[in-house]
Amino acid sequence: MNVLISNGRVVDPASGLDQLADVAIADGRIVSIGAAPAGFRAERTLDASGCIVAPGLVDLAARLREPGYEHEGMLDSEMAAAVAGGVTSLVCPPDTDPVLDEPGLVEMLKFRAEKLQRARLFPLGAVTRGLAGEVLTEMVALTEAGCVGFSQADVPLTNTQVLQRALSYAATFGYTVWLRPQDRDLGQGVAASGALATRLGLSGVPVAAETIALFTIFELMKSSGARVHLCRLSSAAGVALVRAAKAEGLPVSCDVSINSLHLTENDIGYFDSRARLNPPLRQQRDRDALSAGLADGTIDALVSDHTPVEADAKTLPFAESEPGATGLELLLPLALQWGERSGAGLMRALEVVSAAPAQRIGAPGIGRLAAGGPADLCVIDPSVEWQVQADALRSQGKHTPFAGYALRGQARFTLVGGRIVHPA
Repeated sequence: MNVLISNGRVVDPASGLDQLADVAIADGRIVSIGAAPAGFRAERTLDASGCIVAPGLVDLAARLREPGYEHEGMLDSEMAAAVAGGVTSLVCPPDTDPVLDEPGLVEMLKFRAEKLQRARLFPLGAVTRGLAGEVLTEMVALTEAGCVGFSQADVPLTNTQVLQRALSYAATFGYTVWLRPQDRDLGQGVAASGALATRLGLSGVPVAAETIALFTIFELMKSSGARVHLCRLSSAAGVALVRAAKAEGLPVSCDVSINSLHLTENDIGYFDSRARLNPPLRQQRDRDALSAGLADGTIDALVSDHTPVEADAKTLPFAESEPGATGLELLLPLALQWGERSGAGLMRALEVVSAAPAQRIGAPGIGRLAAGGPADLCVIDPSVEWQVQADALRSQGKHTPFAGYALRGQARFTLVGGRIVHPA
């Protein structure tokens, strides 16, 4: 279908473009930004007056819960949530059941996602078989099946020798290893260590759980030459270590979740299990450092950390409840809110959810608007105000610490490969 998006403010962080222009789309690709080419006939015109036309969002951390956890989420519901939030590309971790440690499992998951014809799916393969931390997977075969990197998800790789071998193996083929920096033994708590956790009687996770893991990862990177992406940084000390590592020239990138960027430990309130998250919410100084790090480029990307959890697993005492929150539909407005309140601006706010995360997965044309590139984009109404209501979320997971928040900005249209996937 030939589509013309007219009268919109086209913002492309990858090229620095910010101007009023039309966008013409044919055969799933952008054919022009500005005047439509001679002979172009639109079969459908989308009026983007007062709206921002931006690259489709790229989310580097979205659990879709399939296969194995369909009671918490399914590809159909979570993909619908993604495109409703303007997300056109998703990276999912390998902690499904069965674990994504075999090429056939990856191929089947990608086939299921492609059949739905919504967002693009980029799976991460497991670093070790069954995430057990013992035997390395066949990374070459998993890459050929469609994996864009390798991860242990939230399962710490406690054997340093196995981690060293994994990084060396990945470096040989130029693969990226995605690691969540958290020491297994220090990371057993349910809240950030500090006065609040002590007062509430909750077991704490000290900042050292993150920094010790980071020191280990950086030393192994130096010896192996591997490229690493750090998932969901949570502390001011962690930001400082990453900043130093980048200054030293290490090939490291990282992301932060919308939860850690906007919330603090005080949002736990009176044991609100919606704020039971992993990593745990930390202090105000950590949130401020994360915001500053995202603004100056120390932190590369903002992620939803979408983890739908069933109701029964959240209606338990705080320490016993399952960590996680839905986030796909909140990534866009929370990115815009951060850009405005932090002073980083609209361009940087869109960059950290489009062009910057797209670089981590290496998919040509994804996360940018350019003639000849794939027509993955969203039309954003930045003025619409709405309240987060759990029952209105398209995700099967209804729990979020942002429930009741008043947000501004929403995807009016989402296109993937030139197809209008939202509203469907």
